[in-house]
Formats: sequence, C-alpha cells, structure tokens
Amino acid sequence: MCAAATAVWGRAEQQDFRARVRGCLLGAAIGDALGAGVSTLSVEAIRAAHGADGLADLAPAYGRRGAVTSATQLTLFTVDGLIRAQVRRDTGAWHPPSDVHRAHLRWAATQRDWGPDERRKDNGWLACEEWLYARRDPARATLTGLADEVLGTLDQPKNPAARDAGAVVRSAPFGLLVGWEPQLVCQLAVECAAQTHGHPAAYLSAGAFAVIVHGLARGETLDGSVQRALVQLAARPGHEPVAEALKHALGAVRQGIPGPARIASLGDTDGEHAEDALAIAVYCALVSEDVRHGLRLAVNHDGPSEATGSLTGALLGALHGETALPPAWLAELEGRSTVLELADDFAMEMTQGPALHGPGVSSPGWLARYPRG
Repeated sequence: MCAAATAVWGRAEQQDFRARVRGCLLGAAIGDALGAGVSTLSVEAIRAAHGADGLADLAPAYGRRGAVTSATQLTLFTVDGLIRAQVRRDTGAWHPPSDVHRAHLRWAATQRDWGPDERRKDNGWLACEEWLYARRDPARATLTGLADEVLGTLDQPKNPAARDAGAVVRSAPFGLLVGWEPQLVCQLAVECAAQTHGHPAAYLSAGAFAVIVHGLARGETLDGSVQRALVQLAARPGHEPVAEALKHALGAVRQGIPGPARIASLGDTDGEHAEDALAIAVYCALVSEDVRHGLRLAVNHDGPSEATGSLTGALLGALHGETALPPAWLAELEGRSTVLELADDFAMEMTQGPALHGPGVSSPGWLARYPRG
C-alpha cells in the first residue's frame, strides 16, 4: 500500500486543512459526548427525561457533563497510529495497518491498566494522558479483537459476526489523509476495521465513512462525497447492505420533516448495525440546519446515540471546520486540549512532515512524541 505523492501546501491550504481536522475530531467528540448522556434510552425515555423536544444540551454521563466514550478514545489512538506510520516510513517500514493496530493495542492497555506505564518507552505522549485510562463502554468485539497481538486481516478477520458500529466510529481519521487517493483511504479503513469487526457490513461501513470524510476534508460536498463512497463500495464483496443504507439516507432527505420517525426508517436496527448508524449520520448531516441541529437529530432516537452522534459530528466538523462547532459544548468537552493537540500534530505531520523527520532532518521532540519503535 502506498500513498499519493505529497502535495505542495500553501499557507491558506494548511490553515483550511487544520480547521477541517480540528472540526472533524472535535465534532466527533462533541457528538459522542452529547449522545453519551442518552445512549441507553429510547426516544420516549429521552423525551420523558428532557422534554417533548428531546435532548437539547449536554447531559451527565460517567459522572460529568461532556464526558466522551470509547469512540473518542479509539479515534484519538487511530490518529496516533497514522502519525506513527508517517514517521516510520523514513525507516522503510511502511505498513499503516500494523501501525494503527499497535496504536489500538496501546488503547487496549488503557482499558486494563490503572494508569500510564512509564517503563514503556514506545508509548509516546498520547498513552501517557491519564484521563484516557477509563473504560467507557467499548464494543465487545473491540475488546476481544484487541485482546491479543494477532493482527486481524480481510482474509482472517477478527470476530466475523461483529456488525456493530464499533469500528466505524474510530475511522474518521483515515479520511483526513487528503494526500491519498480515495481507494487507498477506503482500503486502509477496511483493513483496520477487520482487526476487530469481521462482518463485511461493519468493515465496509468503516471504509465508506472514511471516503466520505475524505471528500469533505478535500472541500467537496457531502452528497458528492457519499456518491464517491458508493463508487468505492461497488466492487467489494458484501457491499450491498452498506450501499443500500447510504442510498436510503440520500432518498430520505426529500421525504419530509426530519425527526426520530424519519431516522427510525433508516434500516431495521435503529443504528445497532454499522451500516444503519452510518446512514443515520449521513442523513442527519445532510438535513442539518447547523451543527447543533444536526447533532440533536443524531442523538434523539432509539439507537446507540453516542455512535450516531460521533459519526455525525465528524462529518459536520470536516464539512464546516472547527469554528462552526457549538462553543458552549466545546467548553465542557472532556479532553478538549488533548483532542486539539493531537489534531494540530496530525495536520502538522501531513503538511510539514519532511521538516520534522527524514533522511537529513530529525526533530528529537517529535520523535519522542511519536517513537519509531
């Protein structure tokens, strides 16, 4: 697997890209936090607790407002793995699925350990963030898929029956590889999803989601990005449920006022299956009046609100950039400084990597943050 040639970045292009990276990662975290407060509730229970219009603001989860779930944790470690892959490329070791897998294994350690293990010199800075050492309801398949160091592949995927959105919610960062061609973005997301979720609908949903984010990060429209994802899916075995879900989401835009009933019509599982969660997110992003409206739509339904909220937030953030995100929700977001720091590191690596590491350049500070080992 190889990436397209690195583009020449002007200052305006770098600033736009950084705004979209920040928007995508912060938007996903905000949507995750918004949905976390109602993730186990039916729409009737949500209305009973929060009023006839449903949830309109952050609600407490895990003992505080603005808390995120494993979806955000895993997304951050995916970014870490992608940066490591770029850094390791200088050594001739170029296999991004392995780098992402190692990053996800570092996340798995946060689910077992009390705190950072200072003896591990390969941890880098992210795995030393103590707030990440908390179990926030990860998908069972994610835990079992990362319970050992065996790398799941498309030929031998982990958990072949796992069809939930646990792999999709960590896949937005693949779409931020704007220097890559869409087919390579799709392939990488699919391969990394199969490391924990082996059902074709699950790993192809991850690939489709990454391609949609990729189009948005490149400045394309949401509708156009979905169409591009459908093209990428077409030749892949088992793509039909994902393609049908996306087409259903596109068609639902013209079928009446958005709301829980319309969302419930997008599939038969209320978002429990990966392709249905993806369809809900695409629909909510397409019909949203602004980010707040889109996220409220995405979490006020019977399904896994944290997953649909996270996916919708990533799409809207990549589309509109960080300044479109609701500031009051950002202010309370758990781990906001970590998300911002990682987003800026990713943007810097993708636009200015050769100035940080390479045959003739070596920044000790950067290599301490993202070790090659």
